[in-house]
Amino acid sequence: MSRLNAEQKTVENFLGDRKNFFLIPDYQRPYAWEDEECIKLWDDILAFSFPNNDWTEFRDDDDYFLGSLVLFKNEHGIFEVIDGHQRLITLTLMLRAFYQAYGDRMTDEDSHDAKRDIAKCLWKTPPSGSLPDMSKLKIISEVITEGENEEFLHIMLTGEAEKKHKSRYAKNYRLFQRQIKKFLEDYPSYFPFMPERILVNCSMLPIEAESQDTALRIFSTLNDRGKPLSDSDIFKAKLYKAYSDNGKKDWFIQKWKEFENTCGKISVLGKSNPIDDIFMRYMHCLRASKGVRDTTVDALRDFYGRDDTKFSPLKRDYTQTFSNLIILADFWKDITALDRDRFSERVCKSLFILHYVPNNIWTFLVSVYFMTNKSADKTLDDENFYNFLQKIIGFFLASRIIRPVNPTPFFNAMADVANGRDASFIGYKFDPEELRSRMLGFDFNDSKKITRGIIAWYVFQDERQEVLSLETHFDTEHIYPRARREREGLIDAKNFESLGNKSLLEKNINIRASDYRFQDKTKYYLGTPEKAGTKINELKELAQTREDFTERDIIERNKKIINSFINFIKANNLTI
Repeated sequence: MSRLNAEQKTVENFLGDRKNFFLIPDYQRPYAWEDEECIKLWDDILAFSFPNNDWTEFRDDDDYFLGSLVLFKNEHGIFEVIDGHQRLITLTLMLRAFYQAYGDRMTDEDSHDAKRDIAKCLWKTPPSGSLPDMSKLKIISEVITEGENEEFLHIMLTGEAEKKHKSRYAKNYRLFQRQIKKFLEDYPSYFPFMPERILVNCSMLPIEAESQDTALRIFSTLNDRGKPLSDSDIFKAKLYKAYSDNGKKDWFIQKWKEFENTCGKISVLGKSNPIDDIFMRYMHCLRASKGVRDTTVDALRDFYGRDDTKFSPLKRDYTQTFSNLIILADFWKDITALDRDRFSERVCKSLFILHYVPNNIWTFLVSVYFMTNKSADKTLDDENFYNFLQKIIGFFLASRIIRPVNPTPFFNAMADVANGRDASFIGYKFDPEELRSRMLGFDFNDSKKITRGIIAWYVFQDERQEVLSLETHFDTEHIYPRARREREGLIDAKNFESLGNKSLLEKNINIRASDYRFQDKTKYYLGTPEKAGTKINELKELAQTREDFTERDIIERNKKIINSFINFIKANNLTI
């Protein structure tokens, strides 16, 4: 059984111990604490140090727990920090800011005050000396981030964060400097007490593991207090260990950095982690390749943590797993950019539409298609890929209108595609007349994602429509404006929210054109010498050919959209 050593210690006793040195290893995630987390830590310590804003109410035996750290001593006798480094770095920056506030010169007269004790937490103290050596830090970061480690080093050695420094280290250091300055202005007589209480009355729980492997196992089960560990943080640590054990540590560090950079260029749905998204999409590729159709899906950590006789994605199969993750991330990076070097114009248009369908399960299905059908040079046959995209666009949109969300046909399609069959959606096709009836009675209000999905699809039924950028924010435009409806009314109020009255429109134009008469809207659609017009071809054509857009126009356009969509569904063999 692996042994652990855990004893709660004060900041002074732990960081100030001249034998303790710390390394943030290169496989750790970058320093990422934001203003909100730093302010909370500051406010908590301030409130602890001065209850009710009164230093006399503080009791010497009070304790503020900063959290736990998971560490192990490497072959050089240095603590490698496996978990808790975000909090440790933040505390270090705060202490450095306090030291700077005292004045940045160390003398023998300082040997017994808080300034000396802070210095012992920040810099190495030689065995034969009493003064810390300010050229030798106790905490070194080797995290793979371009330029940022140099900024951390500069701050710690000089006490200054220069204006050109943009890292989180610099931003948070400046934040603590501002907080200390305000504290000095508001409570000048209290200043000596706060750093002393951080050192003596704030504590942490260092959990010392006997080996890196043990520390990584603990790392897999704990969350950093301020920034919860993402799934990909766990996977990165496991892959790092696997590659290190096989003599490819440096190779992995470089490749993971490239992988992170690639994932950083991928637009994601919602607020998820783009690296986690790639792991999720690849998980569905693996499930589908094994013919799994079950809609109950393991959590990422459970799936990638498997270690059975046939499947161990982050141990025995780690090289194939990481290689395929890199390939898949590059594919999605090019989708985000709608890269015309990789995809044809018609494929780019289809991919744009898919970003507006009601949920992100399409990303799993497209991932499965790519990993199954890619050629040796990582490309796809354009005709086949285009036909596949058209079919899933039709199915995703129609299924949301005709029936409640049902994941079964999508999981069936993934298993079929992964095993060399078409995404046929047998058993789930649509009756065209039922679909027409549902669309005529469907409430296409602006809050429903299906609304923007359908109107995004309709934008590209005009063959002259150019490819749009996924970076542009599009709103739902009411061609017949709301203010006019309120002023003049409609024979049938439902027509206002029908598809016939809606289009995509760039957000900046939609704001300006929102409640104008149609005649006034046209100048915003077409643009002026000072302001660019819309890239939506249909709206420009309406502005050039119509003097007005009436309720009759809404009705006629609504029928046209629905008829076009029914024909689209039929053309893609999705009707019974």
